[in-house]
Amino acid sequence: MLLSRKPNHADRGGVVEQDNVAEPAAAGIPAPSRQSLRGLDWFIFFLADVQTGFGPFIAVYLTTQKWTQVEIGLVLSIGGIVALIGQMPGGAIIDAAKSERLVAALAIATIGACALAYAAMPIFPVVVTAATLHAMASCVLGPAIAAISLGLVGPLAMGERLGRNARFASLGNGVAAAVMGTAGYLLSSRSVFLVTFLLAIPTLIALSRIRENEVDIRRCHGEMPPEAADRGDPNIWHLIRQRSLIVFALSVLLLQLANAAMMPLMASAVTARSSQWATVLVAFCIVVPQAIVALLSPTVGRKAQAWGRRPLLLIGFGALAIRGLLFATVRDPYLLVLVQVLDGITAAVFAVMIPLIVADVAFGSGHFNLAQGIVGTATGIGASLSTVLGGYVSDKFGNATAFIGLSGVAAAGLLLILFVMPETRRADLAATKEMAG
Repeated sequence: MLLSRKPNHADRGGVVEQDNVAEPAAAGIPAPSRQSLRGLDWFIFFLADVQTGFGPFIAVYLTTQKWTQVEIGLVLSIGGIVALIGQMPGGAIIDAAKSERLVAALAIATIGACALAYAAMPIFPVVVTAATLHAMASCVLGPAIAAISLGLVGPLAMGERLGRNARFASLGNGVAAAVMGTAGYLLSSRSVFLVTFLLAIPTLIALSRIRENEVDIRRCHGEMPPEAADRGDPNIWHLIRQRSLIVFALSVLLLQLANAAMMPLMASAVTARSSQWATVLVAFCIVVPQAIVALLSPTVGRKAQAWGRRPLLLIGFGALAIRGLLFATVRDPYLLVLVQVLDGITAAVFAVMIPLIVADVAFGSGHFNLAQGIVGTATGIGASLSTVLGGYVSDKFGNATAFIGLSGVAAAGLLLILFVMPETRRADLAATKEMAG
């Protein structure tokens, strides 16, 4: 049963404890130790650091190497296409793996090698190969983190664990952006990739701190224990046909369709209104949501267990719709920074909700990570369409119209959750929480 207690080391009697939440350990699987739980914290922190190095710094670096915008765009497009196509195969690889830690370690080593390749030989064949390998490795890392988390703490404590994951990822992103920006300014844009390569080392060390024997491989894949009376339907087609998974994937597509173009359009608007302070303002617009995610994510995880999933999804979509309307009407560039608080709310909600709802829907099928890949594909499609459509509408009708349109898409997502999306929180979890309360 789920217990509420003071945080301390995992009990020797077979109880998993995580942030005041404990769950019985699976038969034959040791309860996760503080070492494993802290190892997962720092693994996520340093992995966020590593991934940050492949963000906008790529375009800056390749520009300094005399690359044309067409060549840079081609490399970024190749990476984006590979990342989109690889979502479901990446999830399937994690479902088939005998050790999620090993797959994650190989992916991190690959990303470190890619960073070193960028720094050492910024020529087209090497960079294209590195971008492709980085995208492929990233396709397994997201599912691997969720799988390891599920394998460690189980489905009942998953919400709070995902909230903690989101906090450490947000902190990692913020720290890495500051460190890499400073390195790029004081040294060179090439140094960003050397820093990324070096950060792969503590990432692997943190991963090694997670004890293999404490990660239940069946739970990693979303399988029920052998002694369970109802072990679920392992048929992939049964999973794919589930209404809740289809509706949620569609809602995530709408989320990304509404969200992905907002920040680039807002950055363009800020530059047009206040070019002198544009860089600083945009930087604050990036930092503020990260701070909100770090602050709110654990609370989102706890409330998801207490309230259910749908109320929080409605809050996330509502914040996104309001943000679009404010971007369309607010003219003061400095007030736009405050509007970004809403971006942090949406990000905190969905950083927790996406893997949590996938776990709700897919647990018992043995295809948890494939289901993550399905939702990840929807994410990629929505984000790709958003930047294209948002940019087109902005060019033809102006930024205000584009923001209102994006807000309308967010409102459509809210209505989809309100009227079509079923609640996915497990009934046994709700009953357990009531007994614990």
